[in-house]
Amino acid sequence: MPSGGTSPLVLLHGLAMSGNAWREVVPLVSAHHDTFVPTAAGHRGGPSVTRRPASMTEIIDAAERYLDDCGLDRPHLAGNSMGGFVAIELARRGRAATVCAFSPAGFWTSGDGFQQLAFGRLQRGIALGRFTRPLLPLIYRSPTLRRLILRDIACHADRIPVARALEFIDDGIGCEVLGELCAAVWRIETLDPAPCPITVAWGEKETLLPAGVLEKIEPIPQASLKVLPDVGHVPMVDDPGLVARTILTTTGALPE
Repeated sequence: MPSGGTSPLVLLHGLAMSGNAWREVVPLVSAHHDTFVPTAAGHRGGPSVTRRPASMTEIIDAAERYLDDCGLDRPHLAGNSMGGFVAIELARRGRAATVCAFSPAGFWTSGDGFQQLAFGRLQRGIALGRFTRPLLPLIYRSPTLRRLILRDIACHADRIPVARALEFIDDGIGCEVLGELCAAVWRIETLDPAPCPITVAWGEKETLLPAGVLEKIEPIPQASLKVLPDVGHVPMVDDPGLVARTILTTTGALPE
């Protein structure tokens, strides 16, 4: 249950990650908000899915149940990639005070191929990580190799510790619903008018999502668009301070 001291904030992670993705951001926002960091259903450390094949509707339903279980009616929501998609869809259901979506998935249309390109890269990277996992503690000792292997996550992966890099690949390997969610069709449909203030933030050095996706925010015409300098697809890895400030300006805890 929320403590009642400050307004609640829920941080939602991306596909094949876990709540651990927000570790460096949590201390920076928790002074301003009661902060909740769930792990999505079917992901490493999260609850099991109840129906197979898993769908994004089930992931969103599970996130909404989490809000109910925690006594959160309309918290502030921040999400990355899949988590950004979930945050926007929860807002559509009237469950958000504000939304801050970092490189949200779903800004693609049927037939444009963007979803297949992004998810194909993600699945190949995790498959390679599973195959090489016994060697990764040695391979990741090289900052150059960490940066190269994790380039679709962050542009400065050479700065993160080896143990942190291993957590990311273990989250990917441990995601039970990766293939099912990648095969599902899910996209952001028109949300106009927006039910709450929504910020969409793209990393300047995004590589996982094809460049054309970054121009596709027409479904939410009232959203505020920001480009975050010198960060990649998972910006809290590259610059947790910048991510925290972006969230806090969206929630109103800090001035623009």
